[in-house]
This record gives sequence, C-alpha cells and structure tokens, in this order.
Amino acid sequence: MKASGLASTSIEVGFRAATAVAVPLLVLWAVGRLDLAAYATFGAFTALYGRNEPYRLRLRSVSAAGVVLVASIALGVLIAVLGEPLPLLAAALVLVVGGGTLFVTALQLLPSQPLFFVFALLVCANIPTTAADAWPRIGLAAIVAVFSWLLTMSGWLVRRLAGGRRWTLLKELNRHPRADATVLRDPRVWLTVAQNVVGVLIAGGIALAFGLGHAYWAVVSLVAVIPPARAAHSISRSLHRIVGTVAGVVVAAALLFWSPPALVVILAIVVCQFFAEILVGRHYGSALVFITPMALAVSHLASPAPLAALVGDRVLETVLGAGIGIVLVLLARGIERARGLAA
Repeated sequence: MKASGLASTSIEVGFRAATAVAVPLLVLWAVGRLDLAAYATFGAFTALYGRNEPYRLRLRSVSAAGVVLVASIALGVLIAVLGEPLPLLAAALVLVVGGGTLFVTALQLLPSQPLFFVFALLVCANIPTTAADAWPRIGLAAIVAVFSWLLTMSGWLVRRLAGGRRWTLLKELNRHPRADATVLRDPRVWLTVAQNVVGVLIAGGIALAFGLGHAYWAVVSLVAVIPPARAAHSISRSLHRIVGTVAGVVVAAALLFWSPPALVVILAIVVCQFFAEILVGRHYGSALVFITPMALAVSHLASPAPLAALVGDRVLETVLGAGIGIVLVLLARGIERARGLAA
C-alpha cells in the first residue's frame, strides 16, 4: 500500500518533534522549574534533524547536529557566567554562524541554516547564570538532546516491527545526504558565510545601539532571511519569511495577551512545534507562523515580560534583521551575476 497524503505532510516527523519538546517541558512544569525551559527546548531541537533519511545516514546527521546544539548551548551558558561581555559574545556569534553555515552545508543537513545554533547561543548567553548553575543547565540540555536522539532514531524499531507492512503515518525515507568535502573550495558557500557574519554583526550592533530589548531577535531574524548556501538568492523567499514572522508575532500576541496558565503555554509550544516541523521542509515562510510564537512562548516561560514590550521588540527587530538580510541578498545576487556563480 502506498504512503498516503498524511505521510507526505510529515505527520511522523511533526509528532516526533512535538514529543521531544513536550516531555521535558511537562517534567519541568511538574517540578516547578520552568525557568529552565529554554535549555530543554534547545536540546529538544535535536529532533528536528535527520528528517526523511535512512537510519544509517540519520545516525550521522542527528548525532552531529545534537553535539553542535549542545556545544552552542554550553558556549552561551559560559558567556552568561562571565557576565555576557560583548566582545566575547560577538566572537562566539561569528564562530557559530560562520562555522554553523559550513557545518550544515558540508553534511547537507535539513534545516539547512545555522538558525537553531545561533538561537541557542544567544538566548542562553542572555539568561543570567551563576557558575554553580552552569553545569546543571548544560547537563539538562544534553539529557534532553539524548532523549530527542533516541526518539528520532526510534523509527528504526517501529519499522522493524512493521515488517513488510506500510503504515500510513510513516514517511518514505527518500532523502540521502552525502558529506561534501568541497564546501571550503566553493565561493558560493563562502559568500553565504560572509552574508551571515556581516549581517549578524550589523543587525546586533544596530539593535544594541538603539537600546532594543532582546537584541538577539534581530540577529535570529537576519539568519532566517539569508538563503542557505548554494540556494537561489530570492527576494520573494525573503519576503515570505518576513511576512511569516510578523504573522507569527500576531499569533503570539493572541496567545499571551490574557496571561494563560503555564500548562496552556506548554500546549501551545507543542502544537506550534508540530506544525512548524510539518511545514518547514515545504514552505519556510509558513513554518515561521508557528516557529515565531513558539520562540516567544519559550521566552515567556523562562522569563516572563510585559506582552507589549515582548511583541513590540519582536516586530521591530524582525523588521530590522529582515531588512538588513534583504539588502545582503541583493548584494549577493549582484556578486553572483558579476562573478558568474551558479545559484
């Protein structure tokens, strides 16, 4: 029996990603430690990788992504312990966004941008942390990453139990990424690295100069708009991402304006994670309608802030980061045409 339309819309992947974030958040809620929600959520992002890959390839993709996620979290925690010194944070950001771009391109990972590595670094660096709290927070992220790794690889056992039967909710494992050793010699890849590095420094610098709260959102929005390495530098794609992010802010405002109980916020995060993962491989702009409120809800759980400030900062910094991203996309298109680089 052929896989149904349900399989083609990534139901299996969405359920796995939602479970990866739901279980640790519910445990934290039960023990009264939702202040640690950010570390658990970023560790759970391990489950976002390896989609549609046979398990021998998924083993490499998910393991590598999980290690880099935990390393990004640990680096952010270390910077927080040191008082978030701006020069150190800027250097770490350049390392993570530049190295992350090379990393995801070399392993042909999906998601194909360093967005989640950057997000984890900046949020964890922004949360005040003492030296005594550092290792427990890193350890929590690592434990959740291992749980998410096991959950992502569990489909192997499910398929073994299914035998020759085809269950309608199981996806075809038809993605075969190969490690690419040519990335360091490809000028298109370095062009994307340059876009990200220059963009995050400009976006973050402007947000800080104008005193915008949560300056890292401008950086994250910039990284979301820059196309993956070797992809076409499309303005329409960038505009889709801007519209998706702004629409996501509206959804977040509707969710949080009435100060819902923590359990309702957790449920909303899980639902958003489910639909974001269903859509992210099909239309990233649409996925941002769910990714954005999920990010805002996690921030709200970890460190509640007045809704007007939360939403206002997010809109302003989205426009700032996305606007800089579009300028860099236009510049990259000009460079590609001038140098005859194929998209």
